[in-house]
Amino acid sequence: MSLTSHSLLATMIGLAIYGPAMAEDATSLHKDINNKHAVAEDQSTNKAIANDPLAMVRGVCIAPKDRKEDTNNLPINIEANSAKAKNKHQAVYTGDVIIKQGTRTIAADKVTLQQPGNIVTAKGNVFYHDGGIEMEAKQLQSDLNTKDSQLDDAVYRMTCQAGRGEAEQIDKRNVDGTQFYKMKDGTYTTCPEGNKSWRFAAGSLERDGESPFADLYNARFEVLNVPVFYLPWLRIPVTKERMTGFLYPTLTYGSRNGMEYEAPFYWNIAPNYDLTLTPKYMNHRGLQTTAKFRYLTDFGEGHLIGEYMGRDKKTDYDKRWGFQWKHSGIIDENWLINIDYSKVSDYKYFDSGLDSSIGEREDNNLLQTAEVSYRNTNWDTMLMVRDFQPLTVDGQGTQYRLMPQLSSTYYRNNLGYGLDFKMPMSISKFDNDAKNKPTADRITLEPTLTLPYATPWWSVTTQAKVNYAHYNQDKKESGLTDLKDNVDRVIPEFRVNSSLYFERDTSILGSHYTQSLEPQIQYLYIKDVDQKGIYNPFDYVGGGYDSTRLQQDYYGLFSDRTYSGNDYIAPANQFTIGASTRYFDEDFKERFSLSVGQIFYIDKPVNKGTDNKEAKSYSATAVETEFNLDDNLFLKSSMQYDSSENEIQQGSTTVEYRNGGIFIQPSYRYVSSDYLTKYVNNPNPIIPGTKDKRDGISQLGLSVGFPVSDSIDVKADYFQDMNVNKMLESKVGFTYRSACWMIGLSYNRYAKDPLSQDFTEYDSNVSFSFSLLGLQGMRPFGKSSDDGGNILSYGDPFTLNN
Repeated sequence: MSLTSHSLLATMIGLAIYGPAMAEDATSLHKDINNKHAVAEDQSTNKAIANDPLAMVRGVCIAPKDRKEDTNNLPINIEANSAKAKNKHQAVYTGDVIIKQGTRTIAADKVTLQQPGNIVTAKGNVFYHDGGIEMEAKQLQSDLNTKDSQLDDAVYRMTCQAGRGEAEQIDKRNVDGTQFYKMKDGTYTTCPEGNKSWRFAAGSLERDGESPFADLYNARFEVLNVPVFYLPWLRIPVTKERMTGFLYPTLTYGSRNGMEYEAPFYWNIAPNYDLTLTPKYMNHRGLQTTAKFRYLTDFGEGHLIGEYMGRDKKTDYDKRWGFQWKHSGIIDENWLINIDYSKVSDYKYFDSGLDSSIGEREDNNLLQTAEVSYRNTNWDTMLMVRDFQPLTVDGQGTQYRLMPQLSSTYYRNNLGYGLDFKMPMSISKFDNDAKNKPTADRITLEPTLTLPYATPWWSVTTQAKVNYAHYNQDKKESGLTDLKDNVDRVIPEFRVNSSLYFERDTSILGSHYTQSLEPQIQYLYIKDVDQKGIYNPFDYVGGGYDSTRLQQDYYGLFSDRTYSGNDYIAPANQFTIGASTRYFDEDFKERFSLSVGQIFYIDKPVNKGTDNKEAKSYSATAVETEFNLDDNLFLKSSMQYDSSENEIQQGSTTVEYRNGGIFIQPSYRYVSSDYLTKYVNNPNPIIPGTKDKRDGISQLGLSVGFPVSDSIDVKADYFQDMNVNKMLESKVGFTYRSACWMIGLSYNRYAKDPLSQDFTEYDSNVSFSFSLLGLQGMRPFGKSSDDGGNILSYGDPFTLNN
């Protein structure tokens, strides 16, 4: 409302200054306007403008960047049926008075300037429009000396965003250079004209000068004109600036936690600090309070989150709490700092259905790490400490802590003859709480020489490196007699990778495409050395300080590593052969791709966990494919197929149809039992009635979403374990959205222990949410906090290439 009053005042000042001198021009202008209107009435395309001269501006939004900042200094154009002026007495404009100044338009039946009092009065159908707001009022009166103004029976509408309201009276007062605005019996809503779903109403509304907020006294929230709640005082934002005060509350209902009510309080501490305090009452559980502090300093940005519940009525836990600190910053362009530390009071913190901003239901550990890095042209150095909070019954974790690790890489490019050199090195201390696992100190060095060569159609990269590692191991009570206290290991490596690129024009069903063919071949040699003295993931079940087997998809076939980390360097004397083909449309958007690759071993690798089966001379065949038809139908699929065993080791397929608000996404994921047993210590339980046989992974999923009408949307997810033919998780939700409010209803059900062989225990929840739309500070409708902490919901796997 301040913008309206101030702009009207500025225009009236210009009117008072130039009005008497323009009286004669206005009278002649009136004649021209009548002539123009007479011509317009004969043109059917301009009938609406002729009948309503303001038709071209009503409801029109003019973007802020297009509004003149110096509107008050622009020329004023006045149109009226008649104009009379008497020097030092008054100037009167009557009959369809229209005043235009830049992007601002004012209209009234009569405008009068009284002198010497300098009082401007606009009466009858007063209309104001500046591109961002328009207002209609019965009367406007402004004192040009004191700069005080008053508008009676005003109705306002936002033109660039939802928002409208009315007021019995709007006053602007100027006290010692500070402007004060007051609205009497005012209302505000984002609902369209004629929609009385909800609105805020106040006995009075006050705003101090250019303050970013307004104070509402005797405020009411009304639904269908019926008061729902009353507040003696309410502060609301009227600009985009951050401000201290209560955010809009939310009310939800879930069968697990009952009725939930949140009333967040936002504290704008400083331009670079703020705090949001959110008390949430759950009638089935009690009061949970969450505080989130955000900061931005010269040392970086980050946040701290604290959650606390004095007593949880649904569990045996008292004083449940959670904490998280995340920080990321750059200092003096070369120093980087990253911190990610989380901790909770108990191991069931996420699994009990308690809402949390710190973790998810499926988390097995919470990360606690800090890194300090220094980078320049030739060096990349990092000091890191890493720990975990295990979310287990005994609180004992098997993951290795880094306490600490100092790693550095030296780079030197263009040494001569096109050679590049780098040398990664690290010093690490590994520790854990498990008695059956060793601890160790490790030093690694990996000097590497690379010779790259590339043309537009051919590239070849030759690389030679030496991996050196020294281990000082403490076997503790592990009973691992083959481990050595001190180990030095040196492994040389040589690799040559070459690829070609061809393309041609082709057509399919009358459409033009560009097809590429990209064959690739790699030779890799890594010396086979004895590594049994080191705790590694090949010789020991679940072994390795920081190692795990990497996925052998198409792109993994061309890697020089089978395992991550440095604990086990798999020997190799092999060729990898593969090829990709892609189809691009006329806009060079990829519509189809297919990649096929396989490793051929010169020295057959040692098989582990396969009952001494004879090693094969080739690996499983890796296939990757993606398909995009008119940005509506998508497919992404990958597979590793072992032809010697006639077995699919692992694979996944996702198909999606997407059209407007409709999407259908079936998916399937498979990993064989032999693959899990051989490489990652199969976590599935032993099948009843067998000695040691375990299931692999076989999961089917379906996500769908579609509009029932213009206002109602439905989304659903379903995931099935095909090994035991039982549901893993499902969710269905309905959303109704009107012009200014939204409600949602959802049902969620999931298996409590999906790794059990015959899981029968499920947890379920019904959730209801309500939101108002278009309010500054109102959180958008989303998942309820009572949906179990996580949901296998819609994901878009087609983003990278599309």
